[in-house]
Amino acid sequence: MDLIRTTFSERIKRTPTIESFRFFPQERLDFIPGQFLQIVFDGKNPQNKELNKYLSFSSSPSKDYIEVTKRLSASPFSQKLKDLNLEDSVLIKAPLGSCVFREEYKKIAFLIGGIGITPVISILEHIADKKLGTDVLLLYSNKTEEEIAFKSELDLWQESNKNIKILYQLGHIDKDFLTGQAKDLDQRPIFIFGPPKMVEAMNNLCLEISCREENIKTESFLGY
Repeated sequence: MDLIRTTFSERIKRTPTIESFRFFPQERLDFIPGQFLQIVFDGKNPQNKELNKYLSFSSSPSKDYIEVTKRLSASPFSQKLKDLNLEDSVLIKAPLGSCVFREEYKKIAFLIGGIGITPVISILEHIADKKLGTDVLLLYSNKTEEEIAFKSELDLWQESNKNIKILYQLGHIDKDFLTGQAKDLDQRPIFIFGPPKMVEAMNNLCLEISCREENIKTESFLGY
């Protein structure tokens, strides 16, 4: 897969610790909502895991820009993102990943915690842009209300589309929350994105409440 050169255009603060970064690719980039890319800050050493990391698209494929979103830390990679200036050239490798949304899905659900929301944003923005009638149930947990990334966008999509239902949870999603708030999970493909331990916990919880294994679609974020 070839590297694609992009131009950095904008940064958006989503929460006190999470920011989005937008880039314009120099050539057309097609991807499916739910996929991810690799930002390559060290093109001379593709194996440099500190500076070349994977991030989900957090924008719809219909946009002329691509967006990624990250919880920033003290890592060298986060520092590189923080140091970006407008018009800086950045290499990416994309698209990657097979845990994706298909327009033939009539009903879908998401079990998401924290930064796992990023590919969900790509999917929901795609549904909104194309005015699809997909029945969406999003269960989204965060430690605090101020750390709910994309809340204004999510609330707007929910208000403007009767088929989108979003349930926010402060704290962990547990069995009682699932059985009380999501009566028809067994009828939906269930997407779980996030760090490996969270993905494993949500996958096991779905199996515990008798969701069909073939309906559970997971993507563990690399580098966590």
